[in-house]
Amino acid sequence: MNKITRRQALGTTAGALTVLGLTAAATSVATSAAATPAAAPTPPGTVDEVYQGRRIQITTGGGGHHGGHHAPDQPTVRIDGRELHIMRNADGSWISVINHYETFTEPKLLARAAVRDLQGAPLVPFGGMA
Repeated sequence: MNKITRRQALGTTAGALTVLGLTAAATSVATSAAATPAAAPTPPGTVDEVYQGRRIQITTGGGGHHGGHHAPDQPTVRIDGRELHIMRNADGSWISVINHYETFTEPKLLARAAVRDLQGAPLVPFGGMA
């Protein structure tokens, strides 16, 4: 006799439900991925990256530092949305408020070094907490 046991019936049902669930999940992920628009490209001269879990944003122009009292071509560097005060030396190198003793050839390298030096600590805005 070819009778199906209760154990076989439950196993077959569980397997079928698993396949249906995985198919629905895969379809849902594919649909949401297709509906998500592509990220807008960053404008030339700007940086928007995640380095060691911290978001680094660098924008140029506008003299946005502390009320705009720096030169208009001075970049604005932000780590996790908080401004990192940077200064350009006479020789063209860059230093930051995090490390005045090491110079960098470009703001991106300076921001990455600041992230390493912070070791996960939050960046406190220049002039105290905002």
